[in-house]
Amino acid sequence: MASPATPSSPGVSRAHIDADETLTGEAVALDVQPLGFFLRAVGCLIDMVAGIILLIAGSVFLSVLVAGGTIPDSAFRIGLITLLVVVMVVIPTAVETLSRGRSLGRWAVGGRIVRVDGGAAGFRHAFIRALVGVLELWFTLGGIAAIVGMFTPRAQRLGDLLAGTASERTRTRPLPAAAPGVPPGMEDWAAVADVSRLPDRLAARMAQFVRGADALEPGARARVAAGLAEAVAPYVAPIPAVDPETLVRAAAAVRREREYRALMLENERAASLTERA
Repeated sequence: MASPATPSSPGVSRAHIDADETLTGEAVALDVQPLGFFLRAVGCLIDMVAGIILLIAGSVFLSVLVAGGTIPDSAFRIGLITLLVVVMVVIPTAVETLSRGRSLGRWAVGGRIVRVDGGAAGFRHAFIRALVGVLELWFTLGGIAAIVGMFTPRAQRLGDLLAGTASERTRTRPLPAAAPGVPPGMEDWAAVADVSRLPDRLAARMAQFVRGADALEPGARARVAAGLAEAVAPYVAPIPAVDPETLVRAAAAVRREREYRALMLENERAASLTERA
């Protein structure tokens, strides 16, 4: 989902871009979720462990070749340096480029590398990240990356800052189902009902019940609805002649719709003031 980051956009109260928002070149703020510091650290650790395994396997293979006389001793150092370059730079660059920002560790934690404007990262970005990673990840065991990541809004490491990239989530929670409206037959009551005195904590309990009522057993559902209706009755006027669950659902729907309407009016007033200024 994207929304123009301009004061005149409908429903936007003011032009404000957070430091951790993804802003495209057309000044559109993308609604994406950056991968947190902890998950980035776990993904990086997985990638480094995989790299260490490759280094150990490659070193053993070279040692076997030297011991068997297949290659001379002088070639062992050359082969070891080549192995280091391949594992630390070539493989990360190739994997990240071909998988469009993924790696074994990022696949495990549900993340990928993208440009700061939300576009797909390419070879240049992957190569810069891999080169800088030799210093900040391998030579310092992730120390520099951890320090830099703790002080950047999207947990970017030094390689990300130089390459202009960041890590975003690829596994996000599905949006909740749309909340039900006023129960049928109660539209006239909803037009005149007063629910403004409902405490916020009680309103939250009502909303939680409405969302999860279908998953409750009939007996438990009736008990919870009766308890909520008893708590709601002193704050609602007039009290409709309906069963407890219908009362709770109707009061929750009226409160939600009026709060939403008030929020929209506030945003419209703020937008009009911004346009005049």
